[in-house]
Amino acid sequence: MAWNYYDVGIGNVGSYQVSGHPWVSGSTLVAGYEKQISFPFVTKSITIAQSGSGNLRVHFAPTGSMTGFPGNYWEFNSTEDALTMNVKCTDIFVSCTSATGFQVMAELTRIDRNRMFELTGTGITE
Repeated sequence: MAWNYYDVGIGNVGSYQVSGHPWVSGSTLVAGYEKQISFPFVTKSITIAQSGSGNLRVHFAPTGSMTGFPGNYWEFNSTEDALTMNVKCTDIFVSCTSATGFQVMAELTRIDRNRMFELTGTGITE
């Protein structure tokens, strides 16, 4: 007799239908620097808000890995800017050309971050 084992995972719909576990962080960036934000589990959604007066950039890969078009980011330019994304990932990167602050709130699934595939390709690193 075969047993069907139901578990959380990247392709498991139930892992994304339930409410996520909250995760909150924030920081200040110095002009020209980049910060990696690593989540303990795979995300269900992420909200990022700018809390300073500079211009904040949000991307899914470090800027050093972008071989093609270097504009693979979402740019904020005022303290009123915020972005909510319903995405699964384990890391995001923030950078700025002029000093600013930011806040991040994520809904986390219970999917172990080691089960997530690498984000790469057009729109991410190219």
